Amino acid sequence: MTVLVWLAAILFILMILIGGKKGARSFISLFLNFGVLLLTILFMTDPNADPIILTLIACAVISCINLFYINEVNSKTTTAFISTIITIIILLSFIVIVTENAMIQGFGEEEIEELSIFSLYIGVDFVKIGASVIIMSTIGAITDVAISITSPMREIFYHNPLISRKDLFASGLSIGKDILGTNTNTLFFAFFGGYLGLLLWFKDLSYSVGEIVNSKVFSAEMITILCAGMGIALIIPIASWINAYFLVKTREKGKISK
Repeated sequence: MTVLVWLAAILFILMILIGGKKGARSFISLFLNFGVLLLTILFMTDPNADPIILTLIACAVISCINLFYINEVNSKTTTAFISTIITIIILLSFIVIVTENAMIQGFGEEEIEELSIFSLYIGVDFVKIGASVIIMSTIGAITDVAISITSPMREIFYHNPLISRKDLFASGLSIGKDILGTNTNTLFFAFFGGYLGLLLWFKDLSYSVGEIVNSKVFSAEMITILCAGMGIALIIPIASWINAYFLVKTREKGKISK
């Protein structure tokens, strides 16, 4: 416990020194997001609750915290929020289908021994729970990419206020291409770093490569990585188009403000 407190204190000091007030908001947002996730999990234990609806609500709240609370309410965060919600809805619809057809919901055979004393008939839809887990794993990356696109597009627009919507959209896509590869690799190494113990477990079980690839636990993690990458790829054109449309629209109305 003492180590956790010291690490949290060091992180807080570094975020204050480097980020100032925004750094302090970012630190507080960690606990706010944790609270949202905890409440969502508690509500999901209710058999009458729909995990998909709860996930959409949780993603909207998390997006508000990450965008509006940290960066305040402005055109950049507003367009980033709209883009995030649209991407989440599209991605969630696709993930539900993938989860059901890939049959990655529930628990793998490697986990049965530890769960054998518990009843699995708890009245929840594991397909929807599996889809919710995947989308929750991607929401942070999606909001990060959204604000990473809308913010520089805003600067481009202010330095060149006569730029056309098409050229502004093309600039957003160009920015997105630069961050697409790095963010996708970040997700890949984050997931595999967190599940390095799983790979060692497979080695101890003497699994072949085919058994590892076809195991439910490994497949679920790979599908999560791939869906997260798809979310990052989707948010780039969506955020670029919405932001370009909004900025040019404000210029036409003569209401350009930061």
